[in-house]
Amino acid sequence: MNRNTILGLVLLLIIVLATQSLVIVKDTEKAILLKLGAFERLLEPGLNFKVPFLDSVLKFEGRLRTLDTQPDRVLSSESKPLLVDSFVKYKIIDAETFYTSTNGGQDRVAEDTLQRRVRDKLRNAFGERTLQEVVSGDRDGLMLALKNSLGEDSGELGIEIVDFRVKRIDFERELRATVFERMKTERNRIAEELRAEGREAGEKIRADADKNRTIILANATKESEKIRGEGDAVATSTYASAFNKDPEFYDFTRSLKAYKATFNDQSDILLLDPDSDYFKYLNRSEQPD
Repeated sequence: MNRNTILGLVLLLIIVLATQSLVIVKDTEKAILLKLGAFERLLEPGLNFKVPFLDSVLKFEGRLRTLDTQPDRVLSSESKPLLVDSFVKYKIIDAETFYTSTNGGQDRVAEDTLQRRVRDKLRNAFGERTLQEVVSGDRDGLMLALKNSLGEDSGELGIEIVDFRVKRIDFERELRATVFERMKTERNRIAEELRAEGREAGEKIRADADKNRTIILANATKESEKIRGEGDAVATSTYASAFNKDPEFYDFTRSLKAYKATFNDQSDILLLDPDSDYFKYLNRSEQPD
């Protein structure tokens, strides 16, 4: 065996040992180190080292997981049958506990255990509530209570319950008509409350609008009277100033207006003394220049 072959084998052995010694753990993963199959320690994200052929590494998905449970038949407090479909959002927070409690980190074992617990929690929660509370009660409060109850013993599996939701609640055929009528009655009650609130708000808006209209009209009338008075005062002052300059012309124009108003129609008849001041300017117009 020549020297180049030996160097190649040595280089290959180094590469194999390096490959077996280095472990990269992602931020989204949970990893544990096993020595001869037994738990040794947790591995941090990044580059880690292990003893080749003696140590092994087991990785788990550390991001959020979803368990879509099978629809389960439960009973309300009145023993009314319901079919409940739900799902759970969870994630692994303790890789060591998850490994030891699930028979070597088997996801199927963890989800089977979690599904049994979900079934028990659903039966207990719905068994404490009436059909009316299930249909029109506090759904968010029910979901929160189920999530908290399920999370109380989830630490035994090394997981954290992030969310719990009921997707659907189906009723037995004989209950559907009753449930529908209850839902209809509840919705009608809410609708009537909203309509009443709307009528009250409408009356208030109309009352405010009428009040504002009255105030605006009063202010406008006040302002118009003020402007009209100021205009009349200016007009009177203007007329007085103009008439004082030529009182004779003022009398003449006033007489013309009187003639026009008096003899507005051909059938109008007026009996007066010819020497009356009323005909003063007419008599003058007949005199020769």
